[in-house]
Amino acid sequence: MILVDSSVWIDYFRGTATPQTEKLDAVLGVEPIATGDLILTEVLQGFVSDRDFNQAKKLMESLVVIDLAGQAVAIQAAKNFRMLRSLGITVRKTIDTVIATRCIEKKMLLLYSDRDFDPFVQHLGLRSATP
Repeated sequence: MILVDSSVWIDYFRGTATPQTEKLDAVLGVEPIATGDLILTEVLQGFVSDRDFNQAKKLMESLVVIDLAGQAVAIQAAKNFRMLRSLGITVRKTIDTVIATRCIEKKMLLLYSDRDFDPFVQHLGLRSATP
């Protein structure tokens, strides 16, 4: 299963062609795709028109929606953040730490275009679906 980060969804809904949006377009309806509850919020809150909001909501509700945090993941995310910080790497957004940690724990691929995830791939075993 591939979890798709908001960084890719936002480009996708804007019609921005990137290697990540092309990958998403290629796997939609072919492979199991998931989103996270907090990713759903990040993506949907950006729509101005009701029409665009409802279209995006309909597509995203058709996916597997994963609860990203919870106590165990929250604690492990803090540990992961601290581990990266000990290496001199500071992740800019807490939500990215939670998303990466959930994917590591569930052994899910993550499709992303946000550079904050790269240290999780390099040092903590996050599996990237990014081309």
